[in-house]
Amino acid sequence: MPAAIRVLRLISSPRGAESESLRLSHLVLDGLAGQHSLQVQDVDLNDLQHVDRDYAMALASPSDADQAEPGSALQRSAELIRQLDEADVLLIATPMHNYTVPSTLKAWVDHIVRIRMTFNGTPQGKVGLLRDRPVYVALASGGLISGEQARQPDFLRPYLQAALATVGLRNMHFFCVEGTARGEQALLEARAMAQSQVAAFFSVE
Repeated sequence: MPAAIRVLRLISSPRGAESESLRLSHLVLDGLAGQHSLQVQDVDLNDLQHVDRDYAMALASPSDADQAEPGSALQRSAELIRQLDEADVLLIATPMHNYTVPSTLKAWVDHIVRIRMTFNGTPQGKVGLLRDRPVYVALASGGLISGEQARQPDFLRPYLQAALATVGLRNMHFFCVEGTARGEQALLEARAMAQSQVAAFFSVE
């Protein structure tokens, strides 16, 4: 039997088990499980501290510190990068907050987009150092962000595409449950549409 693929799932909603993005991410896992044996590691980003002064000073210096202090932001960053580097698949479960990523997910991005560790600066621009792999984003939004009836901006998807491409992750796929704040019937319809979207994707993979 082939080895299980390692899935790193990031959970960024503060709603816990009631989260629509987490619910949608379960469907993505089901789709993956139809093709592979899975080893899933969950990371709740709501417990993640933001980067601090020492982190910012270290990244602004011409070389990395020889050793990060235990419990420091630099040590947390190194651990998060290690988790990402070891994963075969990245799965992000996230709501949209004010047109973009919640601060919990932004904190994770700030930790893993790190010069000399996940990208290098060159005269031609930033070059990612991580191997590419599939990235699935299970996204929930209160309003509509796709189609003719969309009435709110979407900075989340282009931001994540740009940020993760910086470190070398370009194989990205988005699944969305939209209009979660539009009432119970609209939510049920949005869930069904998202479920169909996931099922269709993995049926042709």
